[in-house]
Amino acid sequence: MTASPRCALATCSWLPEGSDDARMLAAGLAGLGVDADIAVWDDPAVDWSRYDLVVVRSPWDYTDRREAFVAWAEGLPRVLNAADVLRWNSDKRYLRDLEAAGLPVVPTRWDPEDIPADWPEFVLKPSVSSGSRDTARWGRGEEDAARAHLRDLRDAGRTVMLQPYLGAVDTAGETALVFLGGEYSHAGRKARVLNPGAGIEGLTGLGETRGKVTATTATDAELDLAHRVLAAVPGGGDLLYARVDLVPGADGAPVLIELELIEPALYLELAPGSEARFAKVVADRL
Repeated sequence: MTASPRCALATCSWLPEGSDDARMLAAGLAGLGVDADIAVWDDPAVDWSRYDLVVVRSPWDYTDRREAFVAWAEGLPRVLNAADVLRWNSDKRYLRDLEAAGLPVVPTRWDPEDIPADWPEFVLKPSVSSGSRDTARWGRGEEDAARAHLRDLRDAGRTVMLQPYLGAVDTAGETALVFLGGEYSHAGRKARVLNPGAGIEGLTGLGETRGKVTATTATDAELDLAHRVLAAVPGGGDLLYARVDLVPGADGAPVLIELELIEPALYLELAPGSEARFAKVVADRL
């Protein structure tokens, strides 16, 4: 009798039972005859060699120990998304690669010396971060606090990103396009996360941000840009999942604000049937 394939869905110690997406995926896989365990990525008691595939889902603490996380992924028999993709995507300096490939991204100044005088609002954040940790939205009159934030990040040896705050985030919000197995699945509209004048907001609870997400329909322009972004991912030919976050730029055309290939929420609950599609994609890889 042939044994059922085994799959591990990697999470973190903050959330040992896994994210909502992970639990939905585990249930979908069980319906396809796949044994799926939710396991903490840095738990020394887990024998990863017993799994045919490890799917990275909710290791939301990886930014605290990025090198250890990537080394763990590199040591697995088989992991998706692939370890080289995880390494590349775990530092937001990947935006420089995508911009160099001719893709429209949010304008970014790297390790700036000071705050530009002609930006009415701006965002400061480290290049290795998730869930808006150590990220803040600043405006005119808050330059001293922003400079202190900039100094703190630089003194900690972190790469600093300075971006103009795009007002469309407050009105149109971000559009998050979800891809499963390289195919577009569905989209969510994310309300703003950073509030004006609130300083460094970080996380609320276990990795959950303030941005409410509702179902939406991606435009042709958004779909076109998302496909171009994914085509430019180094070694990204077999992406199991991806989330492409876009926002209207100054001229209204979409620009990339973030590409999530490690542990994004995939908003499966917004799209009936997406849980089954995701489970099928994973089962096909097995």
